[in-house]
Amino acid sequence: MTIEAADEREVPEDRHLRRHLGFWHLTAVAFGGVIGSGWLLSPMHAAATAGPASMITWVVGGLALVLIALVMVEMGATMPEAGGLVRWPLYTSGRLVASLVGWGIWVAYATNPPSESAAMLQYMSKYVPGLFSGGRLTPLGVILGLAFMAVFVAINWFGVRLFAHVNLAVTIAKFAVPAITVVALLASGFQSHNLSSHGGFAPYGYAAPLSAIATAGIIYAYTGFQGPIDLAAEARDPRRDIPRAVITALVLSMVVYLGLQLAFIGAVPGGDLLHGWHGIDFDSPFAQLATALNLTWLSWVLYGDAIASPGGSAMVFTAETSREVYALGKNRLLPEWVAHVHRGSGVPRRALVVNYFVGVAFLLPFGNWQSIVAATSVLGLFAYSLTVVAEASVRHADPERMANWVRGTRVIAPISFAIATLIFYWAGWHELRIALPVLLVSVALYAYQQIRHDQDPADLVNGAWLVGYLLALGVFSAIGTFDGQGWLPAPWDSVAVAAMSLVAYVCGIRCAARHLAAHPLPQRWRPLDDEEPAPA
Repeated sequence: MTIEAADEREVPEDRHLRRHLGFWHLTAVAFGGVIGSGWLLSPMHAAATAGPASMITWVVGGLALVLIALVMVEMGATMPEAGGLVRWPLYTSGRLVASLVGWGIWVAYATNPPSESAAMLQYMSKYVPGLFSGGRLTPLGVILGLAFMAVFVAINWFGVRLFAHVNLAVTIAKFAVPAITVVALLASGFQSHNLSSHGGFAPYGYAAPLSAIATAGIIYAYTGFQGPIDLAAEARDPRRDIPRAVITALVLSMVVYLGLQLAFIGAVPGGDLLHGWHGIDFDSPFAQLATALNLTWLSWVLYGDAIASPGGSAMVFTAETSREVYALGKNRLLPEWVAHVHRGSGVPRRALVVNYFVGVAFLLPFGNWQSIVAATSVLGLFAYSLTVVAEASVRHADPERMANWVRGTRVIAPISFAIATLIFYWAGWHELRIALPVLLVSVALYAYQQIRHDQDPADLVNGAWLVGYLLALGVFSAIGTFDGQGWLPAPWDSVAVAAMSLVAYVCGIRCAARHLAAHPLPQRWRPLDDEEPAPA
């Protein structure tokens, strides 16, 4: 079956999605997805990895994602579709590329509810004994984590309108509490000498803050801004509201995270730094600092928000991931029965159930926040970076189709792809030796689907550049200075990786052009484009 025929066949299912989301709902989805457990735990892990230079970590990570986000919102405004991050590569590059991207983003998204549940329980262990011990969840903690994940599914089960109203209320609190925390810690316990003592501003060198972008959960902390793009088919006016919502939420979250990191660095007592920044270790970082500064009222607020904030983020990702699995079913990477929308609720309920059990598979073996985050953060970034190839391909093949909300994507796209590749590389060999094989599992799934369905040699040829890109990245990681053998010295390892990424980008564009010449873009991206927007 051709892509065009498949697109027409899928229209009836898409018609059951409900267009209830306006600008403020979409902004709350984006900001609510970003501000989760990351703000509670990432500043400590970043400081432990890089010391005060962790401020650089948030700036570099944030700017990289702003560049990628600009391209993503252009695609979201141009081609609003449920699970767009999974669908766009299929249209522009074929099934092999779509399989790698879809698999990567599914694993990255599906781990959010279990990781957020783990963060909630880690904070709760202060008052509820027996939930967290020895750096991981106890059996009781795991059972309660599974219960939390079931609640997130239940909130999404009955329709996007209920989810949107609940999330909007939670998001207001999620902004207020971090802002109050920054002000209170800066006013009550900021020790400016922490920025220069204990080894200086960059006690472990300037490679450390770059590695921390992935390993300390910074990319994970920013992940979630794409929520409005994933829910584009349920937006009332996607071309107007999606770009504004995503950029507003991402910029606001950058300001919040930088304030939190600065406040954390300045509030750590000198006694906890006797063995350097590597020695800091708090189960509930900000709450424990508030207690040490006699801000008892703030510690109570933080322990309460430690449930609301990660829970709100997990609720958003539960919604987003179900749309991605729905799209994976449409792509035939997963069984097509998951690409079904429940008629009464307008929700892909089968996808919700599938994701719940995937989350169980991650919560049980890992059992703590950082282990889950470190294992999967780079997969989400990989999937984001492929959006820029899709955008450049669409712009080249059919420039009249573009929304043109973002100017300059011809320059932004290759730069953001190179930066994303560098962050991928900076995660280090220890992480990539896990992440890359996980990604390449999808090649086996693709081969199975090729045998069953397409048997299209051209699709394999047009997608081979991405497999080569991942293998080259693995080789550079193994011989580079970020946990590798060090045979390729710094900074030339990063220069070589950046150059390789640009070569891969050009190859990706050329292969996409060949694919689009044989499979023109469908004329209909969203089945409800010919109808009036739903009333507010």
